[in-house]
Amino acid sequence: MGRLKVVVAEKIAKSGIEGLSERYDVVDAVDRQRTELLDLVVDASAIIVRSNTQVDRELIEAAEKLMVIGRAGIGVDNIDLEAATERGVLVVNAPNANTISAAEHTMAMLLAQARRIPEADRSLREGRWDRSTLSGIELHGKTLGVLGLGRIGILVAQRAKAFGMNVVAYDPYVSSERVRHLDVELMDLDDLFAAADMVTIHLPRTPQTENIINKESIKKMKDDVRIVNVARGGLVNEQDLADAVRDGRVGGAAIDVFDSEPSTDSPLIGVTGIVVTPHLGASTREAQDKAGIAVAEAVGAALGGELVLSAVNLDLGPDVSPELMPFVKLAENLGKIFAVFSGGLPDQLVVTSKGALADDPVKPIALAALKGALSVTRDRPVSYVNAPIIARELGVSVVEEAQPEVSDYQSVVRISGTVAGRERTVAGTFMERKGAVLVGVDGYAIEVPLTDHMLLVRNDDVLGCIGRVGTYLADIGSNIADMVVGRAPDGSAAMMGIALDAAISEDETAGLISLDGIHAARYIDLS
Repeated sequence: MGRLKVVVAEKIAKSGIEGLSERYDVVDAVDRQRTELLDLVVDASAIIVRSNTQVDRELIEAAEKLMVIGRAGIGVDNIDLEAATERGVLVVNAPNANTISAAEHTMAMLLAQARRIPEADRSLREGRWDRSTLSGIELHGKTLGVLGLGRIGILVAQRAKAFGMNVVAYDPYVSSERVRHLDVELMDLDDLFAAADMVTIHLPRTPQTENIINKESIKKMKDDVRIVNVARGGLVNEQDLADAVRDGRVGGAAIDVFDSEPSTDSPLIGVTGIVVTPHLGASTREAQDKAGIAVAEAVGAALGGELVLSAVNLDLGPDVSPELMPFVKLAENLGKIFAVFSGGLPDQLVVTSKGALADDPVKPIALAALKGALSVTRDRPVSYVNAPIIARELGVSVVEEAQPEVSDYQSVVRISGTVAGRERTVAGTFMERKGAVLVGVDGYAIEVPLTDHMLLVRNDDVLGCIGRVGTYLADIGSNIADMVVGRAPDGSAAMMGIALDAAISEDETAGLISLDGIHAARYIDLS
């Protein structure tokens, strides 16, 4: 199998390209025409863009082998998420790359408007010394209303506090406890409008947030309020804001993003008291480099089959931390073991997070288990995006459970379900010293570290079985890396969990069953 192909349609950091080139065939498609790009992506596994390339349904359907779309930045307005999800294509971005740059640009815009810097610069260059007519206002002591306390909103709040500002915020998805350390007071929207001397917007553009600043909301604000938008176009009704600044109802504004871009004819442009910039929030060398590196890493991880936390078209639930990732990979491998050992899929796959793990979201664990189980039973590629779609087509439902109680281990992932009329279970944990460990299969207690090549053997609990299996594996040239034997609770049989150094064939696995006392053998490829 040849190396996977990655098409880079817009310029990203050189180091990001170099990292991808170590594992994949990277094709430079920067500045290519649309027709050329459509030809290039036919056999591509990934495409990386910024904001100019339209990754629409036509392009996605043309890329028959596409697995992941990478956006070097935050917004994905130029990507057809519905079409990508239908095809099982993961969409990843770089949500943290431009946070500092955007927060700093927000403060720059706030200061530029408050101190009338663009007007002062222009008048001086035109030969006037208008010092007496260019009086501004201080930030110190003013109340800043922050709409949206995501990563950028929090950074802006922190910087505003350093200027001596009082900060209030509106975010219906954030609790008071989470922002207590910021010394920020949460308010409902109307109360914030009434309290703020300055309002800055850090919200996504959704049907609920479009035109959140308009003629009616401006009426609820203080006279001479200042408004800043470095988030998304469409959050501000541009005509309403322009009219309010001209009328003196709003003291001024600073706008970096527009409803339609590029824009040189917005009603905001040319209004005295409104500072405008051409979508420069992320336009720093540092942000552009970080975005390119971050999206390249995310694309590489996705092509490697990993769960990418920055995936845009995955619902992983709230507050998924990187510390959960070892258990996500564990769950995927347990899903593979479950499906291979059971010989199929159940109608209902039950995924349980037990012990300390029960405090974390179960959804990523369950999704990984489903992906693993499907990947060894389907011929078509299975991704984190299309796994739920494939499961629905097969009539397989997933039940997520969290159980704080657990014995023997701090955290356990357990997968269970009925296959061919028989209840099947597998369980595993993650240990600092051993890594991912299989700790149970169908009630047999075994503790064997997971490797790329696993073998499960069910046998009579009598003398000689272990020796016969060991001798057989040696005869076929397969070395045992690790082996653990567990008895059934009633002592009637035993289970061997064996980690091998290399793969064995179907015929070699079937040969084990011909040995005396061996009832079942399953080889599972976890590579």
